[in-house]
Amino acid sequence: MHQPSCRMNDDEFELLTHAVSACHMSIASFLAHSALKAARDLEHTEAEIATHRDMVRELFALRRALGQIGRNLNQVATILNSGADAPHAKAVLDAVQRTAERVDDFTQRYVETETPAG
Repeated sequence: MHQPSCRMNDDEFELLTHAVSACHMSIASFLAHSALKAARDLEHTEAEIATHRDMVRELFALRRALGQIGRNLNQVATILNSGADAPHAKAVLDAVQRTAERVDDFTQRYVETETPAG
């Protein structure tokens, strides 16, 4: 017999124990059943993992973009508050618009991925 193990944070473990309780199974049985189901359907499992990685990658990219835009907006505000012209203000506002559209696109893709088919 083999006895693999895994580590989980508190939130993950709470989710697991809730699922175990709902299925009236032991943790070991639930983990074995879930892992084997995923292993038997590698095409679906691999696609789901890839989708999750893509989402995390996009979230970090959006976070970086929003940080850069925030710095640029602060520079524009400082320049305008000093009474000077900020010729790059339009470019900054265009970047805000493009990033807002990326956030909307990402959110829509995430909702479509996470919503179970009816």
